[in-house]
Amino acid sequence: MNIWQDLLYTPLLNVLIYLYNGIAGQNLGLAVVFLTLILRLVLLPFTVASVRNEAFYEKLDKKVENIRKAFKNDPVLQKQEIRDFLHQNRIHPWAKAIVLGVQVLVLVLLYQVFLGGINYTKLTALYSWVQRPDFVNINFLGWDIGLRYTYFWPALVAAVLYLEIYFEQRKRKASLLNSDSVYRYFFPLLGFLTLFILPIAKSIFILTSLVFSLIMGWILRKIFNVKQPAID
Repeated sequence: MNIWQDLLYTPLLNVLIYLYNGIAGQNLGLAVVFLTLILRLVLLPFTVASVRNEAFYEKLDKKVENIRKAFKNDPVLQKQEIRDFLHQNRIHPWAKAIVLGVQVLVLVLLYQVFLGGINYTKLTALYSWVQRPDFVNINFLGWDIGLRYTYFWPALVAAVLYLEIYFEQRKRKASLLNSDSVYRYFFPLLGFLTLFILPIAKSIFILTSLVFSLIMGWILRKIFNVKQPAID
């Protein structure tokens, strides 16, 4: 058995075409949007854990601010105390890493789906219960989602990504490092450059996921406005 082909690529292709034939109304761009939403709903438990970690970071940030005030007359000791405190209370972002890892995997699979276009040969991999469409409509909001080297969609993704990082970092100003500031600008720029050379479908996938994260994150923060584990 070819794990990549049989357990990853073929199921994703079938789900995509199934959505295309059904709720997407034979629009592949919409099918990508619905596929992304389904994926994020499946990963929702990890998203919840990630939001809980953010709340923990906010609490940690207050502790760091107290350390700054306590050692304000000794900058060297202040930095050492903050460094030790952050090291002792490090959060391993496994939940966020899982969400990101699965999305990267699906992104690679989508790249294979769109590589060379969705042709007859690829559609022969459909299961018996998935109807083979006569043609595949790749027009989404006036854009051919198979096109590369377009500025609009990658720029839109980069802008949303920057805002997400900015608002996340703003909640923990006291514990931010210089590397965090670099990351805020570098990561969106890297995202833009990467998506610029990829089909628009990848930008649609990531943009949908980012918007889902922003909306669901806001909802979860309202729901889980409860006491977090204490920091020793």
